[in-house]
Amino acid sequence: MSAVIEKAVSSDHPLGDIAEKVYNGTRISREDAIRLYQSDDLPAIGALGEFARRRKAGPGKEKYVYYIHNMHLNPTNFCVETCRFCSYANPSERSKAYTWTVDKVIEEARKGSDLGINEIHMVGGLNPACNLAYYEEILRTMRAKLPHIHMKAFTAVEIEYLANLEGMTYEEVLKCLIEAGLGSMPGGGAEIFDEEVRERMAVKKTPAPIYLEIHGIAHKLGLKTNATMLTGISETRENKVDHMLLLREQQDKTGGFQCFIPLKCYYEGTNIQSEVVEPSASELLKDVAISRILMDNFPHIKAYWIQLGVELAQLALSFGADDMDGTIGEEKITHAAGAKSPLQLAKDKMEQLITSAGYQAVERDTIYNIRQVSAVTPVELHEPISTRLASIS
Repeated sequence: MSAVIEKAVSSDHPLGDIAEKVYNGTRISREDAIRLYQSDDLPAIGALGEFARRRKAGPGKEKYVYYIHNMHLNPTNFCVETCRFCSYANPSERSKAYTWTVDKVIEEARKGSDLGINEIHMVGGLNPACNLAYYEEILRTMRAKLPHIHMKAFTAVEIEYLANLEGMTYEEVLKCLIEAGLGSMPGGGAEIFDEEVRERMAVKKTPAPIYLEIHGIAHKLGLKTNATMLTGISETRENKVDHMLLLREQQDKTGGFQCFIPLKCYYEGTNIQSEVVEPSASELLKDVAISRILMDNFPHIKAYWIQLGVELAQLALSFGADDMDGTIGEEKITHAAGAKSPLQLAKDKMEQLITSAGYQAVERDTIYNIRQVSAVTPVELHEPISTRLASIS
């Protein structure tokens, strides 16, 4: 037990009862999670998240932090939706819209393959020109020409759109895509499940019941998937907790979620900046820690360095995250909205970021099979968490 948790459990600390639940492996409640968000004791919250992460990792893997050698592909940025927080498919930028041919998709994929990637993360806009046959051809061609690459593709939003476009069920669409070569699904498109927030942000796509249904079907068909939450779009802390609880409930039912990814919104090119409060670094760290504590049935929590930035993502590893995503290559969606993080990180740089944060870098594949454990010994950190927090506040 860490000194922080030991003190909380054995004293009248305001979070003592929650700390005792975490220590004993008891599932925390909605009210507990809200209290954690309301607390200003960030070191204690981080210690609880870290304790939950180590226990989830299991013996011998307590310091493992995963990454993958991957790239992003976005075959089209045209989208029929007009979510107010999105710059990637901004209607005012439609003159810059593109749709790649299948040959262009394979050409871009081959560039990543030449660099040694083993996963492609492929998502795009909702484009009527990109129908089911188009995506089936991409998957089949990829499998024929680059069979070693795992295709993680299609958010639940894209599956819903394709089903409506083709007059098919979600299960029928997923079966077609799996047959063509789909390996797993990302978690994008969840945004925040609260309907009032979605209405303010003009999010008409894929409400919570449909998002959860599609992921549940995918799990039953054998696909592993991820899940996300987007913050900084006028949501409350209660909205965030309720979002996580719906995902936890779905995981109890179908068990196929691998990883939860808390995301933050970027506002460049949107008209919502005057209506929202950008999440602070402390709030983003709470998202990581509280998700690790609350979502006890999710194997992994990701510190997505593209959105958090490298320094905050490193610190998030001490708050319960055990994954930093990957080397990524060119990423368009977040950078279209103003993210200033690097466009890619080489494998050796990714490992250096993890080991210098005090953790063991582990290269994984998409479904968390270990490819290689870094031979580099993690740095021993002697600086207290309060000092490290002060550097990013």
